[in-house]
Amino acid sequence: MTLTSVSYRSLTGPEEIDLFCRLSYVLDHELPDDFANGCRRPEWAWVALDGDRLLARLAWWTTPGGDVPLQFDFFDVDDSLPQDRRDEVGLRLFETATAAVFPAGAKLPEYGRFVPPDWHEDPASREVVESRTRVLEKTGARLLVERLRLEWTPSSPVPEPAGRLVFRPVADREDLLALMTPVMEGTLDAHGQADLASGLSAREAAERHYDEEFAGFKSPHEWWRIAELPDGGGPVGFVVPARNTYHPIIAYLGVLPAQRGNGYIDEILAEGTRILAAEGVDHIRASTDLGNVPMAKAFARAGYVNFERSLNFIWD
Repeated sequence: MTLTSVSYRSLTGPEEIDLFCRLSYVLDHELPDDFANGCRRPEWAWVALDGDRLLARLAWWTTPGGDVPLQFDFFDVDDSLPQDRRDEVGLRLFETATAAVFPAGAKLPEYGRFVPPDWHEDPASREVVESRTRVLEKTGARLLVERLRLEWTPSSPVPEPAGRLVFRPVADREDLLALMTPVMEGTLDAHGQADLASGLSAREAAERHYDEEFAGFKSPHEWWRIAELPDGGGPVGFVVPARNTYHPIIAYLGVLPAQRGNGYIDEILAEGTRILAAEGVDHIRASTDLGNVPMAKAFARAGYVNFERSLNFIWD
């Protein structure tokens, strides 16, 4: 194979999903629905071909019917290729596709990849991660954070209320933002830290998080809860149970700085879990940064299992 024999192009339409899936990734099963509901467009899904052999592929995702790509989530190269060829084809595909999809100088969406929970110890998984990372770093990307992906199923008991807190629905946007803002200060979340480092105030970072994620949930906002001390003792934190496009999720959980260290995180997570479990869901997904040890421990105590990890890369 010579690079001059390799062609780089976008898909002609959803009818080429089978071609795209000659390489594999854990999100392949979502592609038909994603193309049908507008989360993906053929012009955002690219392949590198040597004749009819698929050498590499990539794709971007958006919310249903969205106009611009919001997430870079497919990037695969034929791992049977020699390392130098693999890196060269992957880099050429990325550069060609990016130049076609984004205006010059545009900020590129974050890249996220799901990996096995033991990828550091497994040589084959580690080689795949390191291969993609080499190419991404040549484009100017850097690793922002490694995250735990977690799942609760009904095989774990539904947590019972402990009685130390009372819960009420979130009244409106401002009701939640008033609590999100202090939680953002001193956050252990890498995305929140990156927002603050970019120059956003805690309030602006909270507004951005709300407007770009929470406002788009189609599940009832009445599920969202604010945790308070009984007898008018004031707010302690909040939890946002929801459904995204694919799963029931714990979208966000926060404990006010003045209330941390009292074990309230377990009760707030339990409330969010109870709300979704009462809807009869067969699983609940959540995620937290690898470095957010208190949150990870709370999920483990609540019966959430670490089934996968994710790596998130950004372009500064």
